[in-house]
Amino acid sequence: MSSTAISLNSLPKSEPMIEVVNLTKVFNNNFVAVDSVSFDVKKGEIFGLLGPNGAGKSTILRILSTLSRPTKGTVTIGGHDLAKEDNEARKLIGLVSEKMIMYDRLTAGENLLFFGSLFDVPREALAKRIDELLDMVQLTRWKNSLVGTFSTGMRQRINVIRALLNNPEVLFLDEPTLGLDAQSAVQIREFVRKTNKENHTTIIITTHILADADLLCDRIAIVDHGKLIALDTPSNLKKIITGAGTTVMQLDVPNLTSDLLGTVRGLESVESVFQESPTRIRIQAHGDDAFDSVIDDVRKYGGRITSMESIEPTLEDVFLHLTGHDVRDSADQKMPPAMRRRFGGQQRSRIR
Repeated sequence: MSSTAISLNSLPKSEPMIEVVNLTKVFNNNFVAVDSVSFDVKKGEIFGLLGPNGAGKSTILRILSTLSRPTKGTVTIGGHDLAKEDNEARKLIGLVSEKMIMYDRLTAGENLLFFGSLFDVPREALAKRIDELLDMVQLTRWKNSLVGTFSTGMRQRINVIRALLNNPEVLFLDEPTLGLDAQSAVQIREFVRKTNKENHTTIIITTHILADADLLCDRIAIVDHGKLIALDTPSNLKKIITGAGTTVMQLDVPNLTSDLLGTVRGLESVESVFQESPTRIRIQAHGDDAFDSVIDDVRKYGGRITSMESIEPTLEDVFLHLTGHDVRDSADQKMPPAMRRRFGGQQRSRIR
């Protein structure tokens, strides 16, 4: 595990749409949710905030979307300082929160018409915009259907386009594919790409779903216990593993026990072990002969290996390497009980 923050930017320089400097959020019981975080987001970039529940990423997003005030630090969006010009900044922002904001007893069209009216968009222009967005997410035929009859995936597509009614220059997405089936998740990702490409919309995504971050993001910031511990492109983040001389391997061990798992975790060359299923483990180990050494040791201690593979590092492996725990683990163990109930309890149960 490494505690060294990585802040590499291999993208061409362009105008920042969002600038965050020494952002800190401390709650009343002295719990530090965000600890002196700094980064910028380029205009037209898809930027990911990666971390487990309780890591601070959703708190950062709430501050950026003007729903919460920082304790310290500055944030500017489109040149507007949120401490002084938050109303001007809000005109540039669209927000898709993790909780879907919809009225079940209204149709899709009625929901969008209601929320669009809050932006003071002229009714004729709003009606045209609603039709365009419904077509983009392939829901035109359900315009006059009650949202309460929609599947989760359909509701999320409506939830996403709701945030685009005012043609925002900046779109914040908080866990946009959480709880969706595979097909619906793909549809949301495709829509995010299309929105970014066609409208040059700057997008920030908070997620613990690594496929979203890897497939969508130009750059990714990894947040753990309120601190920014790494920031780079997905490909460069993965190079952290190979550059550190670490091998990632996957083993199928039908007779895997808790004792054997503990023994593997205690091997000198092993950095981390993640149990993917009752019989499958993913191991990070260092050394030139790490693969052969781990195989020999697992067999030595009674493990019956039916499949073994050296695999390319993923963002999951990067997170394990940098933090020592899985991104699906909760990062709120340092929270006081009251804070865990307020910010983590429900989400933890949904993830597992």
